[in-house]
Amino acid sequence: MNIYSDPTFDMACRQFDGVADRLQIPVSERERLKAPKRALVVAVPTRMDDGTTRVFSGYRVQHHLTLGPTKGGIRYHPDVSLGEVAALAMWMSWKCALAGLPYGGAKGGVTVDPRELSTGELERLTRRFTQELLGFIGPQTDIPAPDVGTNEQTMAWMMDTVSVHAGHSVPGVVTGKPIVIGGSLGRREATGRGVAYLAGRAMDTLGIASSGATAVVQGYGNVGAIAAHSLSRQGFRILAVSDVNGGLYHSRGLDMPRVDAWAQSHGTLAGYPEAEPIRNAELLALPCDVLVPAAMERQITGENAGRIRCRILAEGANGPTTPDADGILAERGDVFVIPDILCNAGGVVVSYFEWVQGLQSFFWTEAEVMDRLFRILEGAFVQTLQLSRRESISMRTAALSLGIRRVWEAKRARGLFP
Repeated sequence: MNIYSDPTFDMACRQFDGVADRLQIPVSERERLKAPKRALVVAVPTRMDDGTTRVFSGYRVQHHLTLGPTKGGIRYHPDVSLGEVAALAMWMSWKCALAGLPYGGAKGGVTVDPRELSTGELERLTRRFTQELLGFIGPQTDIPAPDVGTNEQTMAWMMDTVSVHAGHSVPGVVTGKPIVIGGSLGRREATGRGVAYLAGRAMDTLGIASSGATAVVQGYGNVGAIAAHSLSRQGFRILAVSDVNGGLYHSRGLDMPRVDAWAQSHGTLAGYPEAEPIRNAELLALPCDVLVPAAMERQITGENAGRIRCRILAEGANGPTTPDADGILAERGDVFVIPDILCNAGGVVVSYFEWVQGLQSFFWTEAEVMDRLFRILEGAFVQTLQLSRRESISMRTAALSLGIRRVWEAKRARGLFP
């Protein structure tokens, strides 16, 4: 699979290979489980505000379609590549299977810095990218959602582009839409709230009281910001948060409503006057009860894992901890890891709810959405914890084992088409 060569894809493959050995999956069946089913690379020519045309690279990878249509986000980021997207699609497969959702994993993106584009340029880029995906996405084929650098508005443009071509409204083609056009209550907050809920469950498991506990959050996008506020409402003191421009630290805890107001009005955390600036490397090494890496992949590595001083590592991002770092943390034995495919599953769970609501044209209250979300996360957490303890394996290995086994069993049940 040389076309996917990328450090993040290599990391996803290493994780799979280790679990495949443990599950004793026959070598002849491993490649079919690991290799993406489909991959599309497209040119996205976009007219800029100054009249020039720029051509961006766009990607969509569907990992497997054994359990149903594929599901996964669309990200706009300068580092988006085919290999990164393929890794994220693979992780999404295991995540959906772990949560019991009828989906395979997918992921997509455009190599672009969205902060450098105007709203009009972003709309034209999104609509052209969506047009290139026509025939590749759909309510029963592949359902995109927001991810890094995209949001509800991006999904609205995607839905409208598909609907214009279809000649009728197609709300089920994406999730994470605005409420007014068929989005689900609670979808935007789902991932961050899920991270905070599972962090609280880990605290209960370890017998640590949330009141007065401390947390550090790397990444102040949708996931990190909502996780920080949710943890704060649970009684945590948020010692530090960060975004792409830097971090903030206060030894007695940040005033989260004031931090959020600053971020909303300035578009960044940088310059906030009521806290000390802190670099990313220092933030990750702060002593705390809960550390939430909610930024990008491969943030905790073999080089800095020994300096991590949290009690619970709640992975809000996808792939924030490398296999080398996993080995170091496992050897230490003093960090309880809530792995990414469990910890940040709230987003895809409520995306599933949105998809179901759209297909039925029957919508739920936010309380119903949150209750159903926490029930699914609770079930996945308990199953993972029980397997981890029963077989003396890490939480990550347990979660991956559950997800990979379910996909493997489903492929065996369906067989191989001649």
